[in-house]
Amino acid sequence: MATITATLGPMMMGVSVSKSPNMGRLSLKTSNTCSEIGSVASQLSGLKISTAHFQITAPVPISAPLRRALQPVARRVCPLTGKKSNKANLVSHSNHRTIKRQFVNLQYKRIWWEAGKRFVKLRLSTKAIKTIEKNGLDAVAKKAGMDLRKK
Repeated sequence: MATITATLGPMMMGVSVSKSPNMGRLSLKTSNTCSEIGSVASQLSGLKISTAHFQITAPVPISAPLRRALQPVARRVCPLTGKKSNKANLVSHSNHRTIKRQFVNLQYKRIWWEAGKRFVKLRLSTKAIKTIEKNGLDAVAKKAGMDLRKK
């Protein structure tokens, strides 16, 4: 392995070029920053430079803050009625339209489930709460295809 540093000039101070014995290509090793790669490439014009040795990793701080895993966000959709948000326009006096969302009025409600002999906590629209009061939880859940049993 031959190292060529002194003959290439002062810009190549921390760089060594070596030729591997079994392969016919040159590889470049450096201890300086990647900004010098452009000048190295211009001085070594016509040579193929292997960049396999340039894996620069960012320094890891000693006291890195711990990040919590992202929790899944509940969709703003009623599971029983299927109601979801609506797109609307806010129209100003100059007729400039800004898109806004009209969200469903979802409420967390604890409802007694007679077949399961327990309370079930659901996030329902106010329309679904009225429907449950009128028809019963079992009938509404069966119509929506919802399983109330714990998994």
